[in-house]
Amino acid sequence: MRVDSFANLAVLAAANAFAFLSMPLVIFVASLVGTNLASSADLATVPVAASVIGTAMGIWPVSKITTRFGRKPTFILFIWCGVVACLTASRAIALGSFELFCVGTFLVGFAMAAVQQLRYAAIECMGNNRAATAASIILSGGIFAAFAGPELAVIGKDFTSVEYQGSFWMAACSLVLASLILLGFTAAPPQDKDTSLKPRPIREMINPGFCLAICSGASAFFVMSFIMTATPISMHHHFMHSLEDTKFVIQSHIMAMFLPSLISPLLFRWFGTINMMKIGLGAYLLVILIGNFFTSVPGFWVQLVFLGIGWNFLFVAGTIKLASTHEHQDRLKAQATNDGLIFGLQAVAAVSAGVVMAKVNWAGLVMIGLVPAVLLLVAMSWYLVSEKKSLGQ
Repeated sequence: MRVDSFANLAVLAAANAFAFLSMPLVIFVASLVGTNLASSADLATVPVAASVIGTAMGIWPVSKITTRFGRKPTFILFIWCGVVACLTASRAIALGSFELFCVGTFLVGFAMAAVQQLRYAAIECMGNNRAATAASIILSGGIFAAFAGPELAVIGKDFTSVEYQGSFWMAACSLVLASLILLGFTAAPPQDKDTSLKPRPIREMINPGFCLAICSGASAFFVMSFIMTATPISMHHHFMHSLEDTKFVIQSHIMAMFLPSLISPLLFRWFGTINMMKIGLGAYLLVILIGNFFTSVPGFWVQLVFLGIGWNFLFVAGTIKLASTHEHQDRLKAQATNDGLIFGLQAVAAVSAGVVMAKVNWAGLVMIGLVPAVLLLVAMSWYLVSEKKSLGQ
């Protein structure tokens, strides 16, 4: 481990905190703005879905540009794309253009594709044996983002006579600050022993551990995005809870996504990656159970807190598992494949949330989370059986 590893980790965590807060802001504001601008209630969640689609579509460009120019220039380039995106969204609100607003949120998501890969840069700096610590510290920057994103949305809401136009100005400023912080980052050099090796085809990288890592992250994001996207509209418009209560629930949810990162390195060390996946899956099943019976503010709060905790454990577990399933020369391809599938499915979840809300009640919506939960159980069973067979040989 190099002397500057922890300094790099601190820089990445701080940059992640300021860059990532644009996503909680978009999650909180975009569906509310969409309700005002869209021609149909079914389209209200499209701006949120557009941001998720943007992230999914940004994964491969991030990988390609990183291969050519390295981590640091890629991060800064995409973060400035996010600045432009926030200003575009702000202008769209002023013009009352739903289509342009969706373009803006799409570009915010596109920029976040690079921000999501800050965790991989941290793992490269710290080494695979400290992957849980590196990933958790990076994610802990989300604690600040969870609080600051919705707060800045409310603070900027009345900056002008057009509601929420100033919210995206605040997000743009935070992204500028993140890009300045990243100037202090030094990317880990490639390992000399691997420089002559070319990445393998994806089909040669597939194994039970690789599939389990992807399933853990994909189920984490699908269920989280599906339920979280529907929450602001369901709470504020369907169940008539106040905007303040809705904001509090969303903030609590995002805090629950990242607060466990303060202790998750210890938890992963004590219980192991697979057991932490099981705990995360158990949290998701509690969300589904509670959602069938409680739609009060406390009911939504408990659901969304468990949703955040489950996401953290499943996402960190998937990230850790992924780091041990491929060779060093395959890392960018493995990371791009993993994130592409994760955010592709998240995009499906975000797009479908609005349609499902129009067709079923809240209990029916959360029950859909059982599908990815079962798929994760299948992947976990396959992995455990293969491990048992390999130990028996």
